[in-house]
Amino acid sequence: MTDISTETPIEDDFVRPSRLRQWLSHGGLVIGGTILFITIFMAIFAAYLAPGDPYLQGLGDRLQPPIWHDRGSWDHPLGTDQLGRDYLSRLIYGSRISLLIGIGTVAIAGLIGTTLGLVAGFMGGRVDMVISFLITVRLAMPLVLVALAVVGLVGNSLFIVIAVLGLLLWDRFAVVARTAAAQVRNLDYVAAARALGCSTPRIILQEVLPNVMGSILVVVTLEMAHAILLEAALSFLGLGVQPPLPSWGLMIAEGRDFIFFTPWVIAIPGVALFVLVLGINLVGDGLRDVSSPGGRS
Repeated sequence: MTDISTETPIEDDFVRPSRLRQWLSHGGLVIGGTILFITIFMAIFAAYLAPGDPYLQGLGDRLQPPIWHDRGSWDHPLGTDQLGRDYLSRLIYGSRISLLIGIGTVAIAGLIGTTLGLVAGFMGGRVDMVISFLITVRLAMPLVLVALAVVGLVGNSLFIVIAVLGLLLWDRFAVVARTAAAQVRNLDYVAAARALGCSTPRIILQEVLPNVMGSILVVVTLEMAHAILLEAALSFLGLGVQPPLPSWGLMIAEGRDFIFFTPWVIAIPGVALFVLVLGINLVGDGLRDVSSPGGRS
């Protein structure tokens, strides 16, 4: 008589690497996670890391060059802006604005899009048709133009910008959640939950949602970077975060009149914005790689 246990392959930690080891072996994920960690640390402890008050003006110190310039000084390592405010302090405090916009936007957009996508993918039929029509209508809207129009009509405070971006960036969440929910709705564990008499909301929340969360987390990182770039674009056009808040997009907009004489006033926040968005995208790409069934080379 054949022993069944001898025919069953046994996997242990030496044969299959742990999830943590897999994450640490992904270079892009490590680099992106490091950038994101530094930015979050800088935002949380901005009051201790900033060398001065980001709102304090000193017209006698206006447009001082950064430390690597011949006329640079350690009093202002990254120089000052057109109002004499310390650029390093504004850069550090600006990380709070960027992360607040990114996190707030994906929280609103993720709640709307994921809910609609899960309902459409799980229910199917006419419900799926209606929600798919809403997604199509949203995709037909020019995102930047609609954001400019709404912010111009309603107002351009920080929280209004977050709300507008959140209400405009839910489509990708909906598409991904709908596709993932449609793939798992007929699997055995969902059928078992139905056989046990579980209600539809309970099946969606306890059975479907946990199994599509990996795909949703990837969309979170991508849309977070998208929201930060959109806020920077709105601020550059004068309809985003308003002075004196130290938004990186607003810092670029304020320095555009001095680009030919003091290019660092645009280069410094521009590089910071580029590095943050790059780090978020690397995290999203890495999460996609490690969460896929076979991974990617």
